[in-house]
Amino acid sequence: MMEKTPGLESQIAGSLWGAVVGDALGVPVEFRSRAELALHPVVTMTGNGTHHQPPGTWSDDSSLIFCTLESLLECNHLVAQDMAERFLRWLRRGYWTPYGEVFDLGIATRQALARFAEGRPLARCGGREEFDNGNGSLMRLTPVSLWVCNTTPEEAIASSHLASIITHAHLRSQLVCGFFTLMVRGLYQQLSPLEALKQAWSQAEALYSTDEEFHKEWPALHQMHPDVLPQMGEAEVPSSGYCVHTLEAAVWTLLKSQSFEECVLHAVNLGEDTDTTGCVAGALAGLVYGVESIPPAWTQALARHEDVTEIIGKFTQRIAQR
Repeated sequence: MMEKTPGLESQIAGSLWGAVVGDALGVPVEFRSRAELALHPVVTMTGNGTHHQPPGTWSDDSSLIFCTLESLLECNHLVAQDMAERFLRWLRRGYWTPYGEVFDLGIATRQALARFAEGRPLARCGGREEFDNGNGSLMRLTPVSLWVCNTTPEEAIASSHLASIITHAHLRSQLVCGFFTLMVRGLYQQLSPLEALKQAWSQAEALYSTDEEFHKEWPALHQMHPDVLPQMGEAEVPSSGYCVHTLEAAVWTLLKSQSFEECVLHAVNLGEDTDTTGCVAGALAGLVYGVESIPPAWTQALARHEDVTEIIGKFTQRIAQR
């Protein structure tokens, strides 16, 4: 653990830069197996690979994070309709992509935005079936989670649900997003990773386990229990594109690491959905260790570095001044 606790601005910027860096580290090896990455692990920022992109290329995860950041900054409030319009602009016109075109896109997100483009009410656009529980809303949630850190747990999870249903409206996806936001909230309060997990579990259990709608979904997060997750071995931690797996893997790698670099590299080298696992783990690790902990060579390598610097800087100042 760091000897010095990072300041608030360092935490916020670290979380956002950490998400984008984790995403970009994972892009070249997306879909590779854990066994393959054990033989040829990711140790730094690379390129080519799965999507044939230059080093520092981020995926749809970060594109939608930037759309979300921009929406929050311009609306000064969580306006789901505005976010959805920006997401559609990304899909149709390559808005907030690294090089002007979308090269990676989740099925549930594509289907939800197609419904939105048809003019359906936003509340009916996100998928609600069992197979719609990919990590496509979790991957873009960090700005919203940071935005609501100073609200009550109830308000924080309500905002998380609202952001999720744009593309992922199943109760389990909403639950995962709510738990992630409670975890971010604890780290924002400078709790240790384990203490943040304990607080998130306690708050989530109180809010979800007795809720008329969510109580049936609450058991899906049983492995997030603070007496269970820290004791799990790597072989017990899946890293697929299922939202529950991504949450488990990201928090598990945070618990098992002693630095930002160790956390995100471990997350990426779990294999399969490497960019999103890296993105979510990077967001959490950036909160713990601060922006100064992220290797400068990794941030400097990112596509559209000046644009990324500008929007993260604006958002960091906005949050820190509230």
